[in-house]
Amino acid sequence: METLDLTLVDWSRAQFALTAIYHWLFVPLTLGLGVIISVMETYYYKTGDEEWKRITKFWMKLFGINFAVGVATGIILEFEFGTNWSNYSWFVGDIFGAPLAIEGIMAFFMESTFIAVMFFGWNKVSKKFHLAATWLTVIGATISALWILVANAWMQFPDGMHFNPDTVRNEMADFWAVLFSPVAMYKFFHTVTSSWIVGSAFVIAVSAWFLLKKRELNLAKRSIRIAALFGLLGTLLTAFTGDGSAWQVAQKQPMKLAAMEGMYQGQQKAGLIIVGVLNPSKKTYDDGIDPFLFNIKVPGLLSLMANRKLDSYVPGVNDLIDGGYPLVTKQGDSLITLSAEQKMEKGKLAVQGLKEYKLAKTAGNDSLAKVYLAQLEENFPYFGYGYIKEKKELVPNVPLTFYTFHLMVMIGMYFILFFILAWYMNKKNTLHSQKWMLGLSMLGLPLAYISSECGWIVAEVGRQPWVIQDIMPVNMAVSQISAGSVMTTFILFAVLFTVLLVSEVSIMIKQIKKGPEGLN
Repeated sequence: METLDLTLVDWSRAQFALTAIYHWLFVPLTLGLGVIISVMETYYYKTGDEEWKRITKFWMKLFGINFAVGVATGIILEFEFGTNWSNYSWFVGDIFGAPLAIEGIMAFFMESTFIAVMFFGWNKVSKKFHLAATWLTVIGATISALWILVANAWMQFPDGMHFNPDTVRNEMADFWAVLFSPVAMYKFFHTVTSSWIVGSAFVIAVSAWFLLKKRELNLAKRSIRIAALFGLLGTLLTAFTGDGSAWQVAQKQPMKLAAMEGMYQGQQKAGLIIVGVLNPSKKTYDDGIDPFLFNIKVPGLLSLMANRKLDSYVPGVNDLIDGGYPLVTKQGDSLITLSAEQKMEKGKLAVQGLKEYKLAKTAGNDSLAKVYLAQLEENFPYFGYGYIKEKKELVPNVPLTFYTFHLMVMIGMYFILFFILAWYMNKKNTLHSQKWMLGLSMLGLPLAYISSECGWIVAEVGRQPWVIQDIMPVNMAVSQISAGSVMTTFILFAVLFTVLLVSEVSIMIKQIKKGPEGLN
């Protein structure tokens, strides 16, 4: 095996993270604001009130500005799979490429078809057709997110596949298992409903600015009425799907769960940490240092969340490295888990089996090829461990995962109270006179984005070192290109994305200051 350039790996990871973080600044607003403008136009269609049309067109302009920039960053993100992660693309192209292709052919085509009617069809098509075009644009964007999240979920839980040793590629064995994977379904609904929070926070923040400036009071109050209720629905559904997602993490990625909770030693009746501060002196999983300076937890809640049993055992980082703890299967059987060293040994057997199988096939020795094929298939679930050199590589960045997870949850809980209060004060017609609440409303927008980005950091950092859980580590997925070229494109993309973001924010601010006047 060739020596890997860790600088190349690090720069490739940094570039993909940069692109993904920037791209995710635009996607949740598209998904959330899109539904809100569709609801507003539905009010216009039902009531015939021209004010609703005026309000809808104002928010639709902001939606369009955001949508355009989001498409640009998304295209670059998908190209990076071929440029920076060609080994990964080859290894999983038959599976990973399918949902991305469907997303491009079906969902993106649907969006691009109806978005033209949505923006330019006013007074040119019937009210009913225009309303349908608006909803279909938003549905298309949501379906687009579905296929991308299905692809991402497969990386977290590779199901419905078969490894072909002759081509060294993973091939799709069951399309429906990939599509309806429980990890994919929870990830999709959790991501979409959390995007509703971002869209609602955006509408309320802009409306609060209008109230502070004593402009467009009718637009602001009507918009807050819809956004607050929609945001509350989003937070409640996000909490529900988040619980389901955490349960899937506990079953499929226990190391990620341990990092999310900063838990190094497994426990029965494990408590869920509400707030805590990690001990910065703890550098490795096995240094014997207490991981927390202090924490407050709810006894038994983590066990309940992870296994649906209050007294169940939840393994910590050390348990997952050392192995030897009992694991109860769905069939009720109790298995003793393998240690990291045992998994690494099985991984090496799988890698060796593949190598010797290829040599035997080339030499025409079919009987020997069958022996090594059996060795490969028996150990393939641990294939990726064959490329892990040290056990410590299997532990993700615990502080980053822990803090982003808990920050995400705390902001989510805050938004439940915020949306209730915003709706109530708006209903009582007191919101416009309460500057402190208007200030909180404007602060809600950056908080919503922070929470949304934290969710992706937890999902992606928490599964390190895997690009495909247990099957392919990140260091084996990169393209064999120079680190300098990746560093150069990283800088170029950082400048480009920053310019795009500043441009979008500037255009949006200009449009917001202009307001909906003159729209007919």
